[in-house]
Amino acid sequence: MSHEDFPTENHAVVTCGLPYANGDLHVGHLRTYVGGDVFARALRKLGQRTAFVSGSDMHGTPVAVNAEKEGTDPETFALRWHETYEETFPRFSVEFDNYGHTHDETNTELTREIVRTLDEEGYVYEKEIMVAYDAEADQYLPDRYVEGTCPYCGAKARGDECDEGCQRHLEPGEVEDPVSIVTGNPAEYRERTHKFFRVSELQGYLQGFIDRLEGTANARNQPREWIEGELQDWCITRDMEWGIDYPGDGVAPEEQRNGDGDSAERRSADNSSGRSPREETVDGEDDLVLYVWVDAPIEYVSSTKQYTERVGADVYDWEAAWKGESASGSADGPESGGEIVHVIGRDIIQHHTVFWPAMLRAAGYNEPRAVMASGFVTLGGKGFSTSRDRAVWADEYLDEGFDPDLLRYYIATNGGFQQDVDFSWEKFQERVNGELVGTVGNFVYRSLLFAHRNYGGAPADVAGVSDEVRERVEGAIADFGEAVNDYSVRKVGEAAVRLAQFGNEYIQRNEPWKLTDDEPERAAQVIYDCVGIAKAIAVLFEPVAPGTCERLWEGLNEDGSVHEAGLGAALEPPVGSFGEPTEPFEKIPDERVDALNEKLEARVAAATADEEAEEREEADASADDGDFEPLAESRISFDEFQALDLRVGEVLAAEGIEGADKLAKLTVDIGVEERQIVAGIKQLHDLDDLVGERVVVVANLEKAELFGVESNGMLLAAGEQADILTTHGDATPGTKVR
Repeated sequence: MSHEDFPTENHAVVTCGLPYANGDLHVGHLRTYVGGDVFARALRKLGQRTAFVSGSDMHGTPVAVNAEKEGTDPETFALRWHETYEETFPRFSVEFDNYGHTHDETNTELTREIVRTLDEEGYVYEKEIMVAYDAEADQYLPDRYVEGTCPYCGAKARGDECDEGCQRHLEPGEVEDPVSIVTGNPAEYRERTHKFFRVSELQGYLQGFIDRLEGTANARNQPREWIEGELQDWCITRDMEWGIDYPGDGVAPEEQRNGDGDSAERRSADNSSGRSPREETVDGEDDLVLYVWVDAPIEYVSSTKQYTERVGADVYDWEAAWKGESASGSADGPESGGEIVHVIGRDIIQHHTVFWPAMLRAAGYNEPRAVMASGFVTLGGKGFSTSRDRAVWADEYLDEGFDPDLLRYYIATNGGFQQDVDFSWEKFQERVNGELVGTVGNFVYRSLLFAHRNYGGAPADVAGVSDEVRERVEGAIADFGEAVNDYSVRKVGEAAVRLAQFGNEYIQRNEPWKLTDDEPERAAQVIYDCVGIAKAIAVLFEPVAPGTCERLWEGLNEDGSVHEAGLGAALEPPVGSFGEPTEPFEKIPDERVDALNEKLEARVAAATADEEAEEREEADASADDGDFEPLAESRISFDEFQALDLRVGEVLAAEGIEGADKLAKLTVDIGVEERQIVAGIKQLHDLDDLVGERVVVVANLEKAELFGVESNGMLLAAGEQADILTTHGDATPGTKVR
């Protein structure tokens, strides 16, 4: 890659994180796919040769678990969702050059090839580890087949990820208090041999890589704790049958992994720079499949390769992008590599900035130039909850008859890309009516309607746009290019909207309707300028609103497609005659919003009632059975207990954390100071009622970061319903609990 400003001479590839093929898409999912599509379109506008690729993630335990619940095999289950995504993305104008999936032949073979290379280069070794095991089902429990507690923050964790707390990737054996989702019984840890990728030996390289990485600040900063700390090796196999088989044996055990002198020397140089889990018995020797996060990102390469196979290397050369060489095999060194940009959700930053670049480096591929990590989408200030149907689904949005460009604009320009975006029908209406209808639509429609009625199109015999308008369009083009190089999809959209704002001010200031009789030449110039601005808006706004801008382009009677028009077309003179325009956008009336809110609230209430009823039934059953956790067999000493600094605290403030379903942020007075504490009580307590409560706090617990919020202590609570421990009397905040 070059790290020069876009456009460069290199091939660029823009990827979006692969959706798990296991459920419907909602508008929260669309944040990254719309963002990736906007960025890829904007690169092409600059003249950058670009491939926009992704695919469905077919493997892993989420797919296997849900397929088993449905009573079907994982391949059939995942393929059905893959086909759904293939149909859904284009309906939102998310136009991938290639959309594959991880189970196809291309990705299977390329994954095996890359893993063999890691093996041959000495980056893979075997190690005995502790793996969760369900004795009743007589099977090992990979990833989402086991639930428990995150060892880092104490939140509920599922297998390989603390998805309700600190968002950390978790290795097999790390989840505390493991429970099997197969039988619901406590799981036990048993020793098992697995394959490991030596990420730790690439730590020096990764430290340099993260300094070079471009993109959003969260993608550059979040992984530093890992890369600059004690970087652990990565378990790359799982005890499953659904996935890509590990390609052959021959891997050295851990104690022999430094025996190859040549490989060790090379590594030292690098360091400076259809089924459920396997049901064999414990003693059975069975093959392993690759961890889903091995083959999933390789789909980026596979999908690019499939694109080349379809269009030819003369149109786009996947090897030039991923290997820094042409199809003929020539290479010009590191500067000849492609410009690889990953557009992802922030919950998978570590995978894309630690594991993935390490794999690419060890296998001889180019590193990513940039990672753009989006924030989450919330709904009315609260996190999406698919279980409680608290979401605006992609199909639901389209079924309401809304233009996809409205949603694209809302989620692309509502705040910075790494910030959370709150969706509500009221805010959606406000942005559509105010900015799209009131600013962009108002200027385009009034200008073109006046031009059509008075001149039959752009006025003839005008030499070109005025100097003032040319300078303003040139400024918008410069803003657009700067936005791309800042990796800001919001600013890409704003370049056109600000040009429309100028257009509204320009036509209002010059009042051409007053000039047509007394100053016809000046009137013609003003309207010609306005038509030129409208054409420039069509070019600049196309990445965000491609359907609307194509209709505008056709309405202007321009040749070709606006999708193929480069930025230079924004300064080209309009063609001349065109027909009567239509309004680009329609207002959303208040009664429509009221109806949408009623429909959403009724759906959420029904789903919530069903879920709460199930929870009560489970709680009653547990109470009837006396189903309590057994007492711990191991004992601690009095000194160990005394090491806990338990303090009485008073809750001064409590509020939910935006984007987190269960987490709340509390300000607690513990006598000597005020502490900020994050607790998983958002859905279980009325937070306003907690203010003034006396609670018990673990004051000497290590600090943790949960959902991007620092937690300095732990609130003590009992049971699944988080019954908060309070004091019987009015103990003063700061009093020690003994």
